[in-house]
Amino acid sequence: MKRIPTNIITGFLGAGKTTAILSLLSRKPEHEKWAILINEFGNVGVDGAILEQQGAIIKEVPGGCMCCVAGLPMSVGINALLAQKPDRLLLEPTGLGHPKEVIHKLTSESYRNYVDLRATITVVDPRHFAESIYTDNINFQDQLALADVVVANKIDQCDDFDLYTFQTAMEKAEPQKALIAEVEHGRLELEWLDIERTDRQAQHSHHHGHDQAEPLPELELAPGQQFIRKENHGQGYHSCGWFFAADQLFEFSKLFSLFSNLSANRIKAVVNTENGCFAFNVVNQVVSVNELSLEGFESRIEVIDSEILPWDELENILCSITANTVAK
Repeated sequence: MKRIPTNIITGFLGAGKTTAILSLLSRKPEHEKWAILINEFGNVGVDGAILEQQGAIIKEVPGGCMCCVAGLPMSVGINALLAQKPDRLLLEPTGLGHPKEVIHKLTSESYRNYVDLRATITVVDPRHFAESIYTDNINFQDQLALADVVVANKIDQCDDFDLYTFQTAMEKAEPQKALIAEVEHGRLELEWLDIERTDRQAQHSHHHGHDQAEPLPELELAPGQQFIRKENHGQGYHSCGWFFAADQLFEFSKLFSLFSNLSANRIKAVVNTENGCFAFNVVNQVVSVNELSLEGFESRIEVIDSEILPWDELENILCSITANTVAK
């Protein structure tokens, strides 16, 4: 059996991993079929809906770090994707995840005859290197230590100090001769995917837990049920996600205003509105929006923060800016 070229695309919350993968998918060879295993900290699965727009084969492992449940959800997802015989496999661990065990799994005897693990690419936001909430986080540190390529994303949003702080950190850390690059809008170079993987050492052991101990079932609304709410917490972060029925339309302007004013570390959403379906990506109250060509899709909203936010109040606001049924 042909070994499938495989890459891990990692990086902390808000660094731009999904945007980077979208950029890669938009420029992949037309004849190739790519598969992506997505792991999200939250429980409602937002990224998969966005990436499916580019025609990739998607499997999701929501609810925490994909390798923290004896590897079962990750193994099930990888096996299902390999059965599709893709030309390339990408894994996107949660921004709070540690890549060490993912690398260990992919290089184990179970997969070495099926997976050709190549460069691990770590995407970072240079502005994070001036904030101890990131630099003191052991997962942030080890995402850098285990990278074959370190990509400073969003440099168009950085000032000279941000870039100086990033470059100084890279010189000080000397991440074992990794390729260091700076890009805008997550534009990773395709040739980086085929850089040979180097065995690297993490600075810390992989040790943390999550509430979720089994693979999550598919989200399914009961007849007449308008939404499901799911929460998760771990590693000092808390998430709350909502899964809304497809006939629920959000008022675009009010939702945009809510996201702009909500003080949370991270918000991701794919939402049906009166103007169509849109993907929202919010980092530090800066909102970016992309229109999607989805129809009949259940809206998904995920909020992640280092503090427990007033989820009930937020839920009431979300419900107040939806219509009960799609206007015909």
